[in-house]
Amino acid sequence: MNEALPSRTFSGWIFSPYFETSITIRVDRERNRVHSEGHCCRRISPMIFVPLPFVVALLLAILLIRMLRQGDGALAEKRPFLLLIGFYILQSVVIGIRWGYDVIAIMPIQSLIATTIAALAWVCFKGLAMEEQPTLSRFWPHLLPTASIVVLIALYPEPISLAIILIFLGYGAALLWLARHGPDALVASRLDGAVLSYRSLQITGFALIASAVTDVIISFDFTKTGGIHAGAIVALGNVIALLILGTAASVASSGSSTEATSEEPPPPPTTEEDEAVAAALDTLMRARQLYRDPDLNLTRIARKMNLPARRVSTAVNRIHGMSVSQYVNDFRIRAACEQLVGTDHPITQVMFDSGFISKSNFNREFARMNGENPTQFRKRRVPRESGGAASNVIFMSP
Repeated sequence: MNEALPSRTFSGWIFSPYFETSITIRVDRERNRVHSEGHCCRRISPMIFVPLPFVVALLLAILLIRMLRQGDGALAEKRPFLLLIGFYILQSVVIGIRWGYDVIAIMPIQSLIATTIAALAWVCFKGLAMEEQPTLSRFWPHLLPTASIVVLIALYPEPISLAIILIFLGYGAALLWLARHGPDALVASRLDGAVLSYRSLQITGFALIASAVTDVIISFDFTKTGGIHAGAIVALGNVIALLILGTAASVASSGSSTEATSEEPPPPPTTEEDEAVAAALDTLMRARQLYRDPDLNLTRIARKMNLPARRVSTAVNRIHGMSVSQYVNDFRIRAACEQLVGTDHPITQVMFDSGFISKSNFNREFARMNGENPTQFRKRRVPRESGGAASNVIFMSP
């Protein structure tokens, strides 16, 4: 029996799809076979490994391209959010390189990007809550967290993890505090998507706090076990992020939003000033048909009335018992009902003429006021034989 040549041992990695499992396999050079723990198996073919964060980056890139190609004339207003998504993409790529290929040298870049994302998220949503156009001079102090991390990397890296945790907790809490006033606090947000922007604000605030908590768990794991669970924690975090981003992309593409269903506390007693502001707004909406502007927001309404945005929203809340977005949508739905009954225009054209740009939002608001969708409304109120207008149009509103 010929003696086999000496075998050599090496370590390989199995990724499924992100979790890492180390195995030791032995190659018999003479027989050109591969053994694992003494059991013969088929020849292992090389496989391309794509870390899960790379998939997240790809989906985010698709979302970014979609936003850039919309071409709705509001690209300048979207620029901060486009930049934020760009940093999300870069962060996902860096995380994939760090944890997928175990490139530790990239960790300083990961820390800088993470800190920049937290500050940039605040700048984006704070800009939606400002009546005047945001300027760089107002937000430059938010460059300091990233600058502080640069200094720590160069001089004293030990407290970097703690610094990032505190930065994330701080900005997360600040975003949730900004959200305490409800959708009307985002005065620069288009009214058709005010609730969507508000939900995004809440999700981002909670996500920053959750990221800080995750960092604490990872630090604890490195302290107790040397980081053997860190890869799994990061993988799970990316899966959750993927689900959240997928849901957000789906909502954004359809333009839908979810109204709060919980009962709100009764508004404070109205004043004569509230009644005067509400009456002036009613007159302005009817006379100039501001609701037909799809880009209408609370800031534009307040400027036309020469009043602070907060004063207008307070009056609407107290007098009408609803948010400004619901108030404007009521005018839009009434205008749509008139067109559905008095014209034979396609429903899509009626939607655009009334000030809506999202079909799902239009259908939801229409059902809220009338208890049925536009197609059912038209069929019941315009008999086929009449081929035109019908009388006795009844508008239902809660």
